[in-house]
Amino acid sequence: MKNRRTFIKKAAAGVALAGLSPLAKNAMAGEVKITGALMHHVFFWLKEPTNKAHRKQFEQAMNNLLKVETIKMSHVGIPAETEERGVVENSYTYSFMVMFDSLDDKNIYQKHPIHLKFIEDNSNLWNKVVVYDSVD
Repeated sequence: MKNRRTFIKKAAAGVALAGLSPLAKNAMAGEVKITGALMHHVFFWLKEPTNKAHRKQFEQAMNNLLKVETIKMSHVGIPAETEERGVVENSYTYSFMVMFDSLDDKNIYQKHPIHLKFIEDNSNLWNKVVVYDSVD
């Protein structure tokens, strides 16, 4: 019975998230707001950003990080090819942004074995990391 409940909960969450995508694309920014969440945005500068093996390892590691159960939403990306302006920072190699329901959930993530292993196995690949955490 427990497996069925877990399946139903996960299915409902999946349907809810799938339903948000079209809404977000058609809605104005003021109509779709994320409130009561903690956003954790991390920028990585790899030592060898053109090394394909390092990039593959790092991308797999970031995707593995998303298995931490307290993460509610995520976005992993690379710099966009936007115009050069004094306020635009695009020298990083990867952007990793995740959302948590609370500071407590973020703290669980920080100490989680998957996160600690990510740092242990991949910190040799980067020469700079910048983190921005925000709440509303």
